[in-house]
Amino acid sequence: MLPSYNGARRQANLMPLVAMLLAREGIPVLIQGRHDFETRVSPLELLAALDIQPARDAAAAGEQLAERRLACIGVDQLLPGLDALLALRLRMGVRNSAHTMAKLLDPCHGRSVRVVAVTHPEYLERMDAFLRVDGGHSMLLRGTEGEIYANPRRCPEMKTYANGEGRIAVAGEEGGAPPLAGLPDAPSVADNAALIRAMLAGEQAIPAPILAQVATLAELARG
Repeated sequence: MLPSYNGARRQANLMPLVAMLLAREGIPVLIQGRHDFETRVSPLELLAALDIQPARDAAAAGEQLAERRLACIGVDQLLPGLDALLALRLRMGVRNSAHTMAKLLDPCHGRSVRVVAVTHPEYLERMDAFLRVDGGHSMLLRGTEGEIYANPRRCPEMKTYANGEGRIAVAGEEGGAPPLAGLPDAPSVADNAALIRAMLAGEQAIPAPILAQVATLAELARG
């Protein structure tokens, strides 16, 4: 389960790359989200450029998962009431607790793996406590610009959770996060999609943090 609610701001968004690599490994992936940030590139537009269209409803998402092991659905189709709460950000100018709830959605509790990404370090402790009590299977990391993929410029610590126990699965790197050659800043949707296609085709190297994240998630999903 990959939540996507922010979109790219400065870096290329590699969330779809994580999803497509997992699907290629035989792991079914459901992307759920919403986008209403005018200053960020919509992840839904990026997914569409990669031929991943939002499912019209939960049943259609299930069909997509069965056919191609990859599906995308808007939170308005999963939980319309939660979508209405999320929409209040546009009126109030700030986020609310609904944004935290959206990242924790788990329609298949006990049979899925959630990737939970936080932006601010203090939320890592709160999410860690919740995921231990929740008892499901999850990965927790500090996301990249709010998205769930591991920062290709500096690998974050990644924790995994199963049956109420958590462990550090991938150690985080220390130091700065300098730009990487071949990863453009603020790419267009078309350029971002082309970058992901090149990585999937082996024409451009996949960043090591992404490979570590995908391998860890695949292992967790397979039990």
